Amino acid sequence: MLYWFFVKTLGPIARHRMHPTAVGLENIPRQGGGIIAANHLAVIDDALLPLTCPRMIHFMGKAEYFEGKGLKGKFKKWWFTSVGVFPVDRSGGSKSLGALEHAREIIESGELFGIHVEGTRSPDGRLYKGHTGAARLALETGCPIIPTAIIGSREIQKPGQIIPGKGKSTVIYGTPIDVPKTPSDQVTHEMLRELTDRVVKQIQQMSGQEYVPEYAQVVKKQMQEEQRTLDAARAEEQIH
Repeated sequence: MLYWFFVKTLGPIARHRMHPTAVGLENIPRQGGGIIAANHLAVIDDALLPLTCPRMIHFMGKAEYFEGKGLKGKFKKWWFTSVGVFPVDRSGGSKSLGALEHAREIIESGELFGIHVEGTRSPDGRLYKGHTGAARLALETGCPIIPTAIIGSREIQKPGQIIPGKGKSTVIYGTPIDVPKTPSDQVTHEMLRELTDRVVKQIQQMSGQEYVPEYAQVVKKQMQEEQRTLDAARAEEQIH
């Protein structure tokens, strides 16, 4: 595992560009399992969390990162595995269960698991409705959830921008939410939604983002369809 090697060697370069400030480090449990549940504004969010957290955080990554062919594919798989990332099939349903089971094992072994509760990057900087995966993991393992607000990353790395610019960022680790361990057959949808909404509300209070009670994936799809319609209309105008 090369997690700390990369944090220590590449960290100074990243800090010079992103100037991250960590707030609420006392809210991160010194030991034992826990869930770092954060908002998601930019790709660099997954660098800001390891740069500011004194403990290692394990993350999920798109399964495509681990399925590439040739030398490049092997390197990407090695890289993500080395820094504590494990694959998840984001198509949902039973295909995602293996990743959740692995996350549960990480938490039960006394380590931190990081997850972006919106499930994807915000399409416009607002905070979107949370998915219930983090809540389920917390209830079934009895571990605390640490609501975490990332601020400023979207300004440093705008949508579509590969290399981040320079700027200031902040990561606020909020007051942990203690969750009683609950048998899986007693976990209800209402419990999952209530806990998830509580986490998202706490993130919103720290980040100051406008909240949208819809899933970001749905809004992204709507925006893409609107853009395609607009592009088609412009193309039609050019023809005539």
